[in-house]
Amino acid sequence: MGCTAVIALALIGSATALAAARLQAGTAAAWDVYVRATETRIARELKSAAGFLALDFHGDAAATRRALLSGDAIVRTVDAPRVDGRPVDIPSGRVEHWLGAVLIPGTSALQLIGALEQGPPPSDDVLQSAVLERGPDWMLVSMRLQRKAIVTVTYDTVHIVTFSTVSSSRATSTSTAVLIHEIGDDHGFLWRLNAYWRYEDVPGGVIAECESITLSRDIPSMVRFIVSPVVERTARETMTKTLLTLRDRFRR
Repeated sequence: MGCTAVIALALIGSATALAAARLQAGTAAAWDVYVRATETRIARELKSAAGFLALDFHGDAAATRRALLSGDAIVRTVDAPRVDGRPVDIPSGRVEHWLGAVLIPGTSALQLIGALEQGPPPSDDVLQSAVLERGPDWMLVSMRLQRKAIVTVTYDTVHIVTFSTVSSSRATSTSTAVLIHEIGDDHGFLWRLNAYWRYEDVPGGVIAECESITLSRDIPSMVRFIVSPVVERTARETMTKTLLTLRDRFRR
């Protein structure tokens, strides 16, 4: 869970910048287009005979699988999807789109899904969590999340999590935040959060892959050169921590 960017408004500090942090209708609409395009591509990949993981559809797929099987955690950025030949643009917003994967030794896709269906695994970023409701292959989960970069921000969130068994050796899950409430004033650090997981059995264990997209306020141009590297580094570290925490929790 949990894949997200934190923007340091402490570097901005003006009333104008704070007012601009409100989510605009055009920003939300563009996010919906971005999500639909991403989910269309994911659905196409899951039906393809050419591979299963998103990483299988990259030019370095063979080398990436070898690195995963040797124990490396893979984390990289993902380009914005294209609609009508053009990358989806997010006015007055910023999307962080990351892809990561790790090998979890000694378990299988179906065993991992079974464990995850019990509730969110422990994490340094999750202060509290609870399953509010559950049904066949889905659950509604509340989490209090904390993100730390230049500033520390805490959110109360609610996520709908769905699970799907693709075959005896492959499975998927999707987590969509349906409520994100920043404790205190809403500075626009996190407006939306989706995570798409794929699990595939391989010799020695299961590869768990996470594709995470988050929406936050845009970074004002006057501080972009300072803040952007911090945002990107924090997002990479968050993805890496999520993968390694999952591996340590469920390896056998």
